[in-house]
Amino acid sequence: MTPDPTAEIKRIRHQLGADDDFDLDRIFARLHKRQFNSGRSYVRRAPRKPADNHRLHRSGPRHQTEVQAFPGPPGES
Repeated sequence: MTPDPTAEIKRIRHQLGADDDFDLDRIFARLHKRQFNSGRSYVRRAPRKPADNHRLHRSGPRHQTEVQAFPGPPGES
């Protein structure tokens, strides 16, 4: 039977966090330093821009429909 890779990944993540007291800034600084010192070349891409999806959302005044007021239950004024 093969070992569960998820459990191994969780163990490694916990160990990485514990080494730096679960401080994200320290974790990422250490990982970036390790990446730099590895001598390998890594691809850096520009941050993605959010898509302009206004056409998909019908929230503009052109698409708003008029809401009709319906009378309440009988006996209420």
